Amino acid sequence: MSQTLNNLLTLLNLEKIEEGLFRGQSEDLGLRQVFGGQVVGQALYAAKETVPEARLVHSFHSYFLRPGDSQKPIIYDVEVLRDGNSFSARRVSAIQNGKPIFYMTASFQAPEPGFEHQKTMPTVAGPEGLPSETEIAQSLAHLLPPILKEKFLCDRPLEIRPVEFHNPLKGHVAAPTRQVWIRANGTVPDDIRVHQYLLGYASDLNFLPVALQPHGIGFLEKGIQIATIDHSMWFHRPFNLNEWLLYSVESTSASSARGFVRGEFYTQDGALVASTVQEGVMRNHN
Repeated sequence: MSQTLNNLLTLLNLEKIEEGLFRGQSEDLGLRQVFGGQVVGQALYAAKETVPEARLVHSFHSYFLRPGDSQKPIIYDVEVLRDGNSFSARRVSAIQNGKPIFYMTASFQAPEPGFEHQKTMPTVAGPEGLPSETEIAQSLAHLLPPILKEKFLCDRPLEIRPVEFHNPLKGHVAAPTRQVWIRANGTVPDDIRVHQYLLGYASDLNFLPVALQPHGIGFLEKGIQIATIDHSMWFHRPFNLNEWLLYSVESTSASSARGFVRGEFYTQDGALVASTVQEGVMRNHN
């Protein structure tokens, strides 16, 4: 396992304070506030710790209420909403400085047989031969501000290979679609629940910025503000983050200073394993 992947798994592995109450640390990705995927992953970890092991998360819906401070720990308070014959529901509050910064409601279910159908995976280039985001960042190192250089050039816990690269520092006009291949940079333990909260973390990468593409703007350009308002995810089928997953994202709308995006995760053989939806603030202060 790479050190960065081990660090991420440690970050998402919360300290239990008492029953239903957990403490998590934060990482600084150079984004001024806590990365939303971190809060999602930690909240999923907290929720699953209160649910029977056989029941896996199949959906969650969340709201980001305030920016998180990456220099301070986050407290996660899990409320048991229901434990039924088939489903368990939990509400998670993430708290900093005595105020909620995030809410999540998650539902869990033990796998069972039923009807099956799915959308067909889009036809795109495979991951073999595509450069990773880290390799691309290294080629652009001379353009990176000093404050971002260390964060963008370091080894990462997830290997991401864009089918087409979109420069966050200088955008170009493009259709509001993006596909990237993602897998763990190392070996994730053989526990589907760990893979699920890691995918929750990954689901916030290469997501909302897709709504800026029709406007030719990169999300790290001067004067651009983006921030997640809400984020939802559905887990459809088992998957393995040690193997490549395609994250296919599209933005179907932007209006009233908000961008809307939705995405799908596919295995290399075409199985649709998860779907995502997010809306966020997008403002140009220039």
